[in-house]
Amino acid sequence: MEKLTASDVMSSPARTVSPDTTLAEAADVMLHESIGSLVVLDDDGGIAGILTDSDFGSSEGKVPFSTFRAPTLLGRWLGEEGVEKIYQEARSRTVTEIMSSPVHTVRDDAPLREILDVMLKRDIKHVPVLREGEVVGMVSRFDLLKAIRTKLGG
Repeated sequence: MEKLTASDVMSSPARTVSPDTTLAEAADVMLHESIGSLVVLDDDGGIAGILTDSDFGSSEGKVPFSTFRAPTLLGRWLGEEGVEKIYQEARSRTVTEIMSSPVHTVRDDAPLREILDVMLKRDIKHVPVLREGEVVGMVSRFDLLKAIRTKLGG
């Protein structure tokens, strides 16, 4: 039985943005293209970070140096300024302010087991795929689910 690799299941090409892309521009790209992540490339074409749909959502973050947890939105604590002000600021804030870095990647010939291991160990949902150091695609948990369904003949 032939083993599936990253290149068999990835979405390609991976959508990339520059570090100076605003959060509003990034959100527009993701919504327009129905994708859950963007790879942020530095000026030399190297991977600076990854921005995912989860980064835009509200979550609960631990306040530094305490056990207290408080809600965050777009990487900012939800305080008195309110949600509307944070969303207005998204027009001037850049992806580098909320992206994740370093980015965990796989090669295009990586077997699905390796991709799944990376996702589970790192608790991530999107993994950029590299071929000779260049970003050529993206594997999401949804892509893995589609591969499993296909493999099972569904």
